[in-house]
Amino acid sequence: MAKRFDRLEQIRRMDPVADASEIYRLTAAYEFPWDITRALELALFRTYAVPSIGRLLAETAELTDRSQKRYDDTSLLLDTVVEHGFASEPGRTAIRRINQMHRSYDISDDDMRYVLCTFVVVPKRWIDTFGWRRLSRHEIVASTVHYRALGRHLGIKDIPESYEEFEACLDAYEQAHFGWDERARTVSDATLDLMTSWYPSPLAPVLRGATLALLDEPLLKAFRYEPPAALTRALVRRAVRARSRAVRLLPPRRAPHFARQNREIKSYPAGYRVADLGTCPVPGVRGCPVRHSGGSAGDPVQ
Repeated sequence: MAKRFDRLEQIRRMDPVADASEIYRLTAAYEFPWDITRALELALFRTYAVPSIGRLLAETAELTDRSQKRYDDTSLLLDTVVEHGFASEPGRTAIRRINQMHRSYDISDDDMRYVLCTFVVVPKRWIDTFGWRRLSRHEIVASTVHYRALGRHLGIKDIPESYEEFEACLDAYEQAHFGWDERARTVSDATLDLMTSWYPSPLAPVLRGATLALLDEPLLKAFRYEPPAALTRALVRRAVRARSRAVRLLPPRRAPHFARQNREIKSYPAGYRVADLGTCPVPGVRGCPVRHSGGSAGDPVQ
């Protein structure tokens, strides 16, 4: 019978660089599928708190008018690469779709690099705080290598080399760029509304408060949210930690769990084609289809 830490021992026998994407798949789909999903949801809020990102997302209306579809498409495209690998046909198609979408908008390379940093840093911090165990060094290195590879496929320049560099990049960028923007707040509110819509409506105020209790002070300040009461914050965090203690007592997961299996994914009850996910360029429009101020466009590659 498999034991709780057997998969961690398997990971430690692997090469964290050569086997990076396979280690990350084991971590994300077997060891921490729920935690990584929650962490990446919170990472969304961090990106909105950078006004150049939050404003653009508001102007596209993808996360305000079509919140569920945008959430689903983002989750499915990123996880297709995790499930199938960079060299697979589904993985190449997912990356091509992400690049096609990014080329439609004026996104600075600095903002692209920051978003990549959130994929590396936020899950690690979440798992170290709320996971049923902390990430091993093998898993941290593997996650870093996996997302460096993704960044190269997306044409992002000056990608950090190590986890520590990703973390320093994220912290410095947030300190320099987090700030209030009314349109970014509408995107954050729409995301909160989406997350509460997955559960019975009477629970919406409680779930909204619980989500805000998981946001740190810089995020709350950037969005001008009323800080949750200290008791609320403590109760929410204790509840999440209690879940992790219960998970630790369970036998190891025998089958992988990918984003397409999440109950929060609701847009495609009859299935989907990876090539159809995401937004499409506006016919007849060259360059960015929304007017906004900001940095120069990035230069992603196929």
